[in-house]
Amino acid sequence: MNPRFAITAAVLGLASPAAAQTLAARVAQTPDGDARVTYTARPGVYGNGRNVIEWGCDHGHCRQQSDDNWSDDADWRSPCDSGPVRLALRVQGGRVVSLRVYVGGQWVPRAGVTDLGRVAAPEAGRFLLGLARQDGSDVGDHAVFAATLADSVTTWPELLRIARDELVPEQTRRSAVFWVSQAAEDAATRGLDSLVSEDTVDREVREQAVFALSQRPREEGVPALIRIARTHGDPEIRRKAIFWLGQSHDPRALALFEDLLTKQ
Repeated sequence: MNPRFAITAAVLGLASPAAAQTLAARVAQTPDGDARVTYTARPGVYGNGRNVIEWGCDHGHCRQQSDDNWSDDADWRSPCDSGPVRLALRVQGGRVVSLRVYVGGQWVPRAGVTDLGRVAAPEAGRFLLGLARQDGSDVGDHAVFAATLADSVTTWPELLRIARDELVPEQTRRSAVFWVSQAAEDAATRGLDSLVSEDTVDREVREQAVFALSQRPREEGVPALIRIARTHGDPEIRRKAIFWLGQSHDPRALALFEDLLTKQ
């Protein structure tokens, strides 16, 4: 290489061929075995680096996912941290055959592991959503969840497409519906005070009524739940309605989620 060109490239920050590769391409070239990827978590996501991930914290309550199959011979130890997200991949023949996601902590050096380093969160999100479309095992389900944790990534438009794509495995589509409903719930209740003045017992009765509607035949229950999700004055009741709509896997529910998210 011409020395003058080399200096110019360094000054301009031109990417090397390896740096220019997508994460998907790098994973496809990874030798068989374990690989690691790290990226920035979105605000409000926390984890203990082991078996607990929390998000959506509000009034002291957080949504949480925990892994009861945690083993003490895993790769790191940590108190609760606000990131980063850590992906532990098992690669065979250029394909991801196993994926585990953690938040927080630090990697413990281990021989035979390919560390793909820290990647930009949007690139990690694109890789994970692409992986979700291609894989019919638990990998697709885990990939959807991991994508929702990425910073500076709006996942719901692609998750909505995944949920509607009949070529995508059913398990992954169900996971996509769940996370779209979570985003729609946030959009529908944003800016509303959850500490409403209604009597708590009365709210419990109304929440039970929402559940009862979710058990009715679709042609009766889904339209009623949609009306509640759009218009009810109590944000907790709206959240319940959106949750049960997310469990219905009804196309009208997806249309509602898209409408709520588009208008936020």
